[in-house]
Amino acid sequence: MKILIVDDEPSIIRTLRPVLSALGHDVIEAVDAKSALAAVGASEIDLVLLDLGLPDADGSDLISTFKKKADASVIVVSARHMEADKVRSLDQGADDYIDKPFGMEELLARIRVVERRRNEARGKEPKVLQSDLLRVDLKTREVVLMGEPIHLSPKEFAIFETLARNAGQVVTQRRLMIAGWDDPVVDGQYLRSYIAMLRDKLEVDPSDPELIVTESGVGYRLTEPLVQVD
Repeated sequence: MKILIVDDEPSIIRTLRPVLSALGHDVIEAVDAKSALAAVGASEIDLVLLDLGLPDADGSDLISTFKKKADASVIVVSARHMEADKVRSLDQGADDYIDKPFGMEELLARIRVVERRRNEARGKEPKVLQSDLLRVDLKTREVVLMGEPIHLSPKEFAIFETLARNAGQVVTQRRLMIAGWDDPVVDGQYLRSYIAMLRDKLEVDPSDPELIVTESGVGYRLTEPLVQVD
């Protein structure tokens, strides 16, 4: 992929550039919003690694431009740990959010998720998402876990489908509320109740979930690495 790093910390760029280049990515740098927007206008960017604390703008204000102007995926990489910043960035269209300081392996895993989803998007609309553990048929609305069919109600499936389509990435509560109720301000207790029901059906130990994990104050993440199959 062609990756744009938008960060005014030289140490971040010095750390990321050689690692990403060694993996075959084409890396471009920008230290402020102005140069980032110029880079997006001049090149076909696949992924933006975006810091929020830029010297000339709030990075979250750039997300929608990156998505619309370049159809670029965006992973926010920021030292802002407030839930409100994470929710705002994700609701603006960011694909993921990772806190500084970050582990390189975790960041690379998040990048692989984006790369896989972009590759899938170039093909046809997925009908089946699958891993060694889990199979989700989006057409027949069937879920199979370790070879066993799992019955989900229509609303349970609507919520789970959104998690499955974004496997490996955090999905905000707002997006899940829209998926389940077509209402972004529905009582959050309804969503928590349905997540609990999904965990009862899908987790080995619902009290210690490993498949559907909570991103505190933000939303939920399906940890299973699903891929599109024909």
